[in-house]
Amino acid sequence: MSSFFSIFTLTPWDSLNLKTLTEVKLYSLKNIFKTFPVIEPEFFDDLLSNLYKFNHYSLIESIKRIVGPKNEDYDIKLWNFVWGMDSERRIFQFLFQKVTNELKGSQATLVALAPPELSKLFNQYKKEAILRTLSLLNTPQKMKFVMVLAPQGKSIFEEQQLLHVSKKDLEKLKFNTILKQMPNIKGQWFIANSPCCPSCKKEITEIKGLNVGFLKFTCPYCGYQKK
Repeated sequence: MSSFFSIFTLTPWDSLNLKTLTEVKLYSLKNIFKTFPVIEPEFFDDLLSNLYKFNHYSLIESIKRIVGPKNEDYDIKLWNFVWGMDSERRIFQFLFQKVTNELKGSQATLVALAPPELSKLFNQYKKEAILRTLSLLNTPQKMKFVMVLAPQGKSIFEEQQLLHVSKKDLEKLKFNTILKQMPNIKGQWFIANSPCCPSCKKEITEIKGLNVGFLKFTCPYCGYQKK
C-alpha cells in the first residue's frame, strides 16, 4: 500500500498545456495522525471571502481524478485541492474532502499534503502545524497566490465506466439484431411449438404460407383445411 494520494488536474493557468493532465502526489495524513484531522467551516468561509476580495486568490474547476493509497478511485465531487505560495516562496499543497459540495459552511477532513518539507513540519508539530499553515493561507498580505482547485465535471474513472457500459450496450444491441435476423427454423433460437398437419403429418416450421386462426387451419403442403 502506498502512503500517497494522487490528484490528476488540468492546468488552465498554463496556456501551453491547457488540456494536459498533471499528477500531483500528496502524503497521506494517516501516516502522521491516527485519523484525518477535521477542519471547521470557518477556514473555508474565510477562504471564500478572500476569493471574492483578492485577485491573487482564485477558484479553478480542474480536478479530474483522485486516487487513494490503495489505488482506489474516489468520487471527485467533494474534493478540493488548495495550492499556495507565500511571500517567502514556500509551497503549500493540501487535499481536502468536504462533507458537502459547497465551499462555504462545510466541514472537511484534511487528507493529504505536500511537499515533503511540509509533512516533516506536520510530523513534528502536529495540530499546531495545521493551525499555523491554514492561518497563513488565509492571510492575503503574506501569500503570493492561493489557488483552490475544484472538480470539473465527471471524473476520468466515471467517464471510462460510462464508456465501458456504452460499449457493452452496443454489443448487446448488435447481438440482439443478429438474433432477429436469423431464421426461426425448428426452434434454433426460440422454443419450437410448430403445429403438424393432421392429414400429411408434416411439421409446419415456416410462417410464410401458413394461415392460423381460432376457427380454421390451412396446411401449405397438402392444402388440408381444418374448420
